[in-house]
Amino acid sequence: MSKGRIIKALSGFYYVEDGNNVIQCRARGKFRKDEIKPLVGDFVEYVDGYIMKLLPRKNFLIRPPICNIDQALIVSSSREPDFSSVLLDKFLLVIEHLKIEPIIVISKIDLENKDINRYIEDYRKAGYMVYEISSKDNQGINEIKAVFKNKVTVITGQSGVGKSSLLNALDINLNLETNNISKSLGRGKHTTRHVELIKMYDGYIGDTPGFSSLELDITPESLAVAYHDFEEYSQECKFRGCLHDSEPSCAVKDAVARGMVSKERYEHYLMNLQEVKKKEERKYG
Repeated sequence: MSKGRIIKALSGFYYVEDGNNVIQCRARGKFRKDEIKPLVGDFVEYVDGYIMKLLPRKNFLIRPPICNIDQALIVSSSREPDFSSVLLDKFLLVIEHLKIEPIIVISKIDLENKDINRYIEDYRKAGYMVYEISSKDNQGINEIKAVFKNKVTVITGQSGVGKSSLLNALDINLNLETNNISKSLGRGKHTTRHVELIKMYDGYIGDTPGFSSLELDITPESLAVAYHDFEEYSQECKFRGCLHDSEPSCAVKDAVARGMVSKERYEHYLMNLQEVKKKEERKYG
């Protein structure tokens, strides 16, 4: 039996890369019966155009549907649509919980936003890698190319922030379909139709359908240590399993008070904590 990696999923077919060859495969019927769905990024065993077995995954995302990811470029636009720290902070929670390295990309930096530099400074202070780009002016594109080597990178973010424009700027031959922003709606149109791993700069980049919401399928205890800096500070909390909310002697709350953690990101964390707690209440009654 041969082994390879799924690099594209489209219309019920899975395209498996095995060395220099790409083989079009279908999933065996047993997968459907067992409700197992192969994902782009899966390492598989295949024979005669059929995927026979999925090898263990190190991580996966439901939206976008992709697995075995090393790092995620989270694209947030400076304007059009307006920068949303609420959404970015939620992306960071989900991605860091999955032990995927987050890289923040602020797109459309050519469009004026007087508050964006403060946000960039806060995220860098917290230890995040932040790139400022303009696909239109080619600003920051060369700097970002170095991050892809030997990595599987997913490019994700709210619809309309410029993910396909970034990919096109990285590779002029790619020509992914992009639509201009729908100004009347204030959001982008969903323009990318399938999930695919694209070979680029000695690594793979995942191009995935746009979306505008994220599900937090996570326990309150896991949420409390999802952010890398919260995990570090939580070692000094008085109580094990501290949720950094109403507990006394909390090192995360102390870090917020000392200006080491952004007050805004902490407030977003509390919002997400309430959302997760409500989900648990509904689940367990």
